[in-house]
Amino acid sequence: MRRLARLLIALPLMPVMLSEQVAAEPVNLPEPLRIGAAELRERAAADSDAYSLVRALALEVGPRLAGSDGDRAAVAWALTTLMERDFEAVRAEDVAVPRWERGSTRVELTRPYVVRLAAETLGGSIGTSEYGIEAPVVGAANIAELQAMSTDAVAGKIVYLGQRMTRSRDLSGYLETVGNRVHGAAAAAELGAVGLVLRSVATGNHRLAHTGTMRYRPNVRRIPAFALSNPDADLLEYQLAGGQPVSLRLYSTARALGPARSANVIGEIRGSQRPDEIVLLAAHLDAWDLGSGAIDNAAGVAIVIEAARLVATMGRPARTLRIVLYANEEFGLSGANDYFARHRDTLGAHVVALEADMGAAPVWRFDSRVPDSALPLVSALHEALEPLGIERGDNAAFGGADISVLRDHGVPVLQLTQDMTHYFDWHHSASDTLDKVVPDELAQAVAAWATLIYLLANMDADLGRLPVPDPAG
Repeated sequence: MRRLARLLIALPLMPVMLSEQVAAEPVNLPEPLRIGAAELRERAAADSDAYSLVRALALEVGPRLAGSDGDRAAVAWALTTLMERDFEAVRAEDVAVPRWERGSTRVELTRPYVVRLAAETLGGSIGTSEYGIEAPVVGAANIAELQAMSTDAVAGKIVYLGQRMTRSRDLSGYLETVGNRVHGAAAAAELGAVGLVLRSVATGNHRLAHTGTMRYRPNVRRIPAFALSNPDADLLEYQLAGGQPVSLRLYSTARALGPARSANVIGEIRGSQRPDEIVLLAAHLDAWDLGSGAIDNAAGVAIVIEAARLVATMGRPARTLRIVLYANEEFGLSGANDYFARHRDTLGAHVVALEADMGAAPVWRFDSRVPDSALPLVSALHEALEPLGIERGDNAAFGGADISVLRDHGVPVLQLTQDMTHYFDWHHSASDTLDKVVPDELAQAVAAWATLIYLLANMDADLGRLPVPDPAG
């Protein structure tokens, strides 16, 4: 969990850190490999079973918060699904996860008049007493503006953070605002606040609030934290701008229930020539409890399963394809950390890692994080993706939360960036439902994944290793 907190602190800095792609002449992949990739690309775009997988996980299993009955049902579903599709070495690796229960949430404006606001408790928040909390509200745009305020201005009040997320095709708008959700309660508590309410980290205008993980700090008093829908945040800001006293009443029965058990679900297509070399395909199996988790992340689960299945129809690949459906990405990266701990001794066998966690929209950009010496090979891989309308990005890919620990220990990552223009209209809300998945768009993403992993699993070359930061440095 501390690793996730450090990761989310660093996320807003990532756009600044991105480097330009290093110009290099592409290498030439063998013609039979290029012909096979083109054949698979066309077939995958026209004939994908991914939508039925999304439908099954979203509708037959539904919400699957870590440690819940839904989570256990998702693990069972994943094991059955992989075995039915003839994956090998299918197994569940036990993972300890935190168990948190949302309970009931109620947020009301009580001054200048009484009205209930659309709100949700943030993931990991404590609840209130049975009587709730009623207090005046003090507003700030973000944590930086809040921290510039005096303790006298904040103590005994409910803090409201109102930074609005900007819509973007990539993650940039999310990265600019998500820190308020993760760290806002701790920052407010340090100044003596009794509660936190923030504008949802979201782009939609429906009256549904968006949840997501928040984090407390050691030795800082814990206060309850809530997200408001965008229209209700607009209402609260209007009242605050009027200059008259504004108060809220907060109520939540959220609580931590202690540790529980989940699992990383793993399945493989064993390599025919270099079986000990692994191309890792990641997606997280868990989902927040408000919707059915169709875009976050049944779509990602479907993409990696279907893409690997399609590659297998071309014959057994040279390298091993390993699918890892991770436990508890949303609330602490439990599965990611467990996988690293279990497989650390064989980390050198992981040739590359990719993660699907961007919804169900088409892929529009191909990013990498590889040594500069491997960039000509990445350019050759991109040539096979260009017919799908995919542009070349840069060499500073994040990769994904679950594979970040592998990336930080030298494993190269590639990233098929999907169009996220509307993703945050629904992300982490009750609107994350199957109707947001467009089958043809999902099929394009599967085609991109299948094309790329076919090449990665069958080409002779590899992508080298990333430098590993010195922990003492």
